[in-house]
Amino acid sequence: MGDAVTAVGGGRDTGPRSVILDMDVGVDDAIAMLYLAGHPEAVRIEAVGSIHGNVESSLAAMNARRVLELCGLGEVPVAVGCWRPLAQPLATAGWVHGEDGLGNTNQPEPAVPPTGEHAVDQMIRMVHERPGELDILATGPLTNLGAALVMDPELPSLVRSVVLMGGAANGVGNASPTGEANIWHDPEAAELVFTAGWPVTMIGLDVTMATRLEEPEIDALARSDSPRAAFASKILAHYLGVYAAAFDGRRICPLHDPLAAGVLVDPTFITEPLMAEVHVSGGSATRGMTVVDQRPKFAADQDDATLTRVALGVDSRRFVTDLMTVLTER
Repeated sequence: MGDAVTAVGGGRDTGPRSVILDMDVGVDDAIAMLYLAGHPEAVRIEAVGSIHGNVESSLAAMNARRVLELCGLGEVPVAVGCWRPLAQPLATAGWVHGEDGLGNTNQPEPAVPPTGEHAVDQMIRMVHERPGELDILATGPLTNLGAALVMDPELPSLVRSVVLMGGAANGVGNASPTGEANIWHDPEAAELVFTAGWPVTMIGLDVTMATRLEEPEIDALARSDSPRAAFASKILAHYLGVYAAAFDGRRICPLHDPLAAGVLVDPTFITEPLMAEVHVSGGSATRGMTVVDQRPKFAADQDDATLTRVALGVDSRRFVTDLMTVLTER
């Protein structure tokens, strides 16, 4: 893709972006990692922090190590993060991602275990060592980021940008009628992240549910002799079975976390951005709902530091084409 593209605003830099991944590594997180590893000209994965969500944080860390080693990135450190949300009990989604988080495929043990450092400590340490240089891609519940914000008030000024998969501008959820899973798992942490005053890009269900691997792409993965495609095809089998119930029996799936990774690589995948205030509901009936203020804004009442860049539209087909190229040809 040539020069890397900035995660916020669409400008260009020279060289790859340096990113910390914060992930509850299940099936779609793993595919997002495969995609990023296939774009070394645009993104350099500097570290991974695991988080609860799809699976427990300890298992998510092991899965991150498995994917990194498959991609030849075994030197990238992985730290285990928070094991539960800030203010509610732990809930996981093994029924969606498989009890092992990778479609019940029983992947081999990684050669190197996670580090002994906590993911929150890793994040704080790295951004202080490299102020203004690091982006964060968060594709799970935002507990690690929320905890880091509580521990270190300087954090927002040290992080270059945050791209997250979570929420829904239209208020339609998947973990509840109004709550998208990553936000619903820890609404208190999400509210901290959206109001911290750093550059945040939100990739929500509005666009990820419409960005899918359709049957031709699923077949192409199965036919490919690429190691990345073979791994993706294998871990997707269980996931496709779960999503078949939502798509009239068709074995297709949305690309939640991979699309957020795509926007980190190339922000022009967003075709309809909205700069808006985002808050997270803590109410019992709407807990975890992202409330996106879509009213017209006027200069007198707009504080850019409080606004999130919300994706209301994306170029789904161009992204899927790029993803398939990375998985099958590299």
